[in-house]
Amino acid sequence: MNAPVSIRPVVTKADRKAFVNFAWDVYRNDPAWVPPLKDEVHGLLNPKKNPWFGHARAELWLAEHGGKIVGRISAQVDDLVQEHMERGTGQWGMFEALDGEAAAALIATAEGWLREQGMTRALGPVSLSIWDEPGLEIEGFDEPPTAMMGHHRPEYQPWIEAAGYEKAKDLITYELDITNWHDPLISRLIEAGERNPRIRIRSVDKSRFDEEARLILNLLNDAWSNNWGYVPLTEAEIAYAGKKLKPIIFSELVRIAEVDGEAVAFMLTIPDINELTKDLNGELFPFNFVKLLWRLRKPRTRRLRVPLMGVAKKLHGSRLASQLAFMMIEFTRRDAVSKFGATHGEFGWILEDNKGMLSIAQLPGAHINHRYRIYEKVL
Repeated sequence: MNAPVSIRPVVTKADRKAFVNFAWDVYRNDPAWVPPLKDEVHGLLNPKKNPWFGHARAELWLAEHGGKIVGRISAQVDDLVQEHMERGTGQWGMFEALDGEAAAALIATAEGWLREQGMTRALGPVSLSIWDEPGLEIEGFDEPPTAMMGHHRPEYQPWIEAAGYEKAKDLITYELDITNWHDPLISRLIEAGERNPRIRIRSVDKSRFDEEARLILNLLNDAWSNNWGYVPLTEAEIAYAGKKLKPIIFSELVRIAEVDGEAVAFMLTIPDINELTKDLNGELFPFNFVKLLWRLRKPRTRRLRVPLMGVAKKLHGSRLASQLAFMMIEFTRRDAVSKFGATHGEFGWILEDNKGMLSIAQLPGAHINHRYRIYEKVL
């Protein structure tokens, strides 16, 4: 009789290394998988580096069978989730498994820990927060994900649902050809905005990077505050995010919209860094770090991604909000094509019921290319 799957907590440095490296066992033969930079994953999980741990706690586990690692999972309790979502809501994530038995054992272990923490509902997968890689990919497996988006095995969906989980919310991304799109109504709206002296669409000023990053992320906190799953970024997280994003921020790809001199909207666009890192196999040192820096000097990627976009809450639902959004999109599109050689753009993720953002993302020729699902279960 085969021995059952055993679950053990991640305790040592060797355990943590095995936890990170396990993804290579899962996806080594998957052509759509993009190996994450191991240094980035270790930083995400390190309480000394990631300020998320200032308001949250997490536990990590490995699943073993016959002396071989066959799965991993995290469980986390975030004080800000308790405050801004629903009290008693815990989360699990960083989920990978080679078979259904390991998946069931890992999810049950995460649920047990969440119950011990006083949680009454589980959301997952969320790795580690809503600002990292939320959701399970359920559509788009054949296409590599863009930067900072997840990729998963199709088997995970039935394994998670077999554990009693139901859909909480879908997150979707849209892709479109940015070299050749045109809509007469949108064009007239943009042209009217360009003639309006009250409106200014400007590029971000990297010489004042810290100030600009804080402006954008504070706008983000305001713009997203009514969204499902919203958890505000703390001051420490804003500084941390700015530091991480700086190497992939290019002035021509980040727009801030001002009305009467007040910043009221932003759009952050980044090159698809996955295209620049896929061949690095997750390793930066000793030589790949220099290789990546060289590539980032003037990146030429087929795809660009808009991971973050927001309009001040006071303008939500207004014609002006749509006008500013389309102006930022068009101004960025022009530079993306002419200066970065991009041919395709991706918007997302977007909540499936965020009508305002969906109306903007559904540009002429746009189509859904990936769908991610966050599940929930009463504990």
